[in-house]
Amino acid sequence: MRRTAGLLVTLPLLLAVACSSSSKAPAEVSPSASSAAPTVPSPVSEASPMPTVEGSFGSKAVITLPAGQPGGQFVINTVSEGDGATVNKGDWVTVNYSAKDWTTGKDLTSSYDTGGKPQLFQAGSGQLVPAFDQSVVGKKVGSRILVVAPPAAAFGAEGNTALGVGAGDTVVFVMDIVETLPQDSTLSGTMTQAPPTSPQVKDNGKAAPTITIPAGQAAPTELQQFVLIKGEGNQVKTGQTLVVQYTGVLWSNGQQFDSSWSHGGAQALQVGTGSLIEGWDKGLVGQTVGSRVLLVVPPALGYKDQAQGAVPANSTLVFVIDILEAV
Repeated sequence: MRRTAGLLVTLPLLLAVACSSSSKAPAEVSPSASSAAPTVPSPVSEASPMPTVEGSFGSKAVITLPAGQPGGQFVINTVSEGDGATVNKGDWVTVNYSAKDWTTGKDLTSSYDTGGKPQLFQAGSGQLVPAFDQSVVGKKVGSRILVVAPPAAAFGAEGNTALGVGAGDTVVFVMDIVETLPQDSTLSGTMTQAPPTSPQVKDNGKAAPTITIPAGQAAPTELQQFVLIKGEGNQVKTGQTLVVQYTGVLWSNGQQFDSSWSHGGAQALQVGTGSLIEGWDKGLVGQTVGSRVLLVVPPALGYKDQAQGAVPANSTLVFVIDILEAV
């Protein structure tokens, strides 16, 4: 729903190739790589010399650089292999990372540092620098990966002043693959229906759920929240990036106006910061990961008196949202 549902994909700018903004709504805008990006060399699994890595999966890596300058090769090497699902192109991937500038020998910002957080991105989509974007495809969850990224696979001839990477520097990353979610991910399980005076939901497996508006009922004037499947994950916090599947219909006639199933599957968005309609911010913060939530959003918490595509002005909106991940 691009203000109707414009998805705000939240990417740390330090690692993004390019990032575009969106207006308020629940879904869909994808950052694209710059057309001026340099040609990325084909990755290899070994090179000489090579950095060494100490530490275990799930903790900040100690990266030791060899003597001499990097050889200019793009290296992707599996330090330790996990036994989880394989990451496929297009999957939403969560990784933790440690980093070091080979050219200067300086340690760089890590997701394990105080205030750091895991990186969420779509594998192979061009959202982040190739060192991240390409390195996880074909790897398994639970794996620790060493990546030696020459400028073309990292921050190019300009470097990244915010991260402390100079022009033309080679960067070493150690990445821990925490989770992968395919685009068609959805929740399953026995649903608890909302009261009969509220919308009813029929599960359709990998397809969008069917939402039926109760006949003869006036649209509510306050936000309604119903947990149809209770997840066992952590509570969603303000400012987190969520991966969700969702579908939305109009209370007035039950017509579907937007659905993640209609534009590529699971979407990423930032919640609780005003980038979404207010009904989503209020309705999703505090829910648990793994939950399927029914939200009935009155106009005051939706698009108010503004028409948005297939959504007339002053519309009450009904959403079913699967919360798949929160980072």
